[in-house]
Amino acid sequence: QVQLVESGGGLVQAGGSLRLSCAASGRSFNEYGMGWFRQAPGKEREFVAGINWSGATTLYADSVKGRFTISRDNAESTVALQMNSLKPEDTAVYYCAASRSGYYGSAYARYDYWGQGTQVTVSS
Repeated sequence: QVQLVESGGGLVQAGGSLRLSCAASGRSFNEYGMGWFRQAPGKEREFVAGINWSGATTLYADSVKGRFTISRDNAESTVALQMNSLKPEDTAVYYCAASRSGYYGSAYARYDYWGQGTQVTVSS
């Protein structure tokens, strides 16, 4: 069993930056694929970024490519999402997710554990 706790959300002006963090408890964090998803009001949950178990491989949604960076620290059992050049359309609740199989792609059904989410609001 893995518990995930996100932090770092908040209110920021367009063009600003935020860094989200996800702390994992439980065993074998360094075997899990990790992902960040987001959900805006009235919209479906969408993939933002994913990272493999070692941190060597990452994936990004086209909408955030070049602006967001996902990283992980297996020694600390954390995964981060650095968000730069934020836009109002980035406003959403952001969720951290973990996959026992090591999956780190865009299919949210492939993830086994989810955090409670953290709100990111970007004002124009």
